[in-house]
Amino acid sequence: MIKAMTKTYVIGDVHGGLRALHQVLERSQASKNDTLIFLGDYVDGWSESPQVLDFLIDLGKKQYCIFIRGNHDELLLNYLKTNDYNQEWFKHGGQSTIDAYQKVSEKTRLEHIDFLENQLRDYYLDEQNRLFIHAGFTNVNGIVYEYYPRLFYWDRTLWETALSLNPELSKESPYYPKRFLLYKEIFIGHTPTTRLNETIPIHKACVWNIDTGAAFYGPLTILDADSKEFWQSEPLSELYPNEKGRN
Repeated sequence: MIKAMTKTYVIGDVHGGLRALHQVLERSQASKNDTLIFLGDYVDGWSESPQVLDFLIDLGKKQYCIFIRGNHDELLLNYLKTNDYNQEWFKHGGQSTIDAYQKVSEKTRLEHIDFLENQLRDYYLDEQNRLFIHAGFTNVNGIVYEYYPRLFYWDRTLWETALSLNPELSKESPYYPKRFLLYKEIFIGHTPTTRLNETIPIHKACVWNIDTGAAFYGPLTILDADSKEFWQSEPLSELYPNEKGRN
């Protein structure tokens, strides 16, 4: 019997949009034998952040999932552990999350703390030398040498550099950024493509940006890491018409 080929799917920033997550998993027809790599920022924006974490925890028990840590996930973890938050988080989607967690049991809070603290990865490097990371890295020698690990989920310079790179510049040029020579491909979220007036994944240098603005007016995206075929949800503002998201 010939074994069916399994696939690797990458999912962009969910930001509390459980309805969109259900849509992309259904539309991609991802099976239980496939690998799902989530790029982080599961919370903040739409009203179902706790339900998104419940869903992911359960999903991880049924098939192989890799959960990358996003900056919003770190902010939520801090809040759940200390009941403290900064005003910037409050303004950037944190309010909906705080409101949602007022209705959550202590048992669920503890389960979510465990998930955010112990089951998220800073990055994932596969056997094909493809890097999956929420935001980026700054060290020219790569992720292993990053001096400040929090940059894995806060950095924007990797994406900004990819955007500014002259596509005609040879990889042999001394001016070609070394960070783009270290890995076959890099898959990121963090910085919405809607900033460039796009609601689809954008490919620059070796970087694929899968954050298509689900926190705002864009859709959620799931992408086949090999074929680069992708599927999208409806815009989150349509799935949650009575909410503001991060708008």
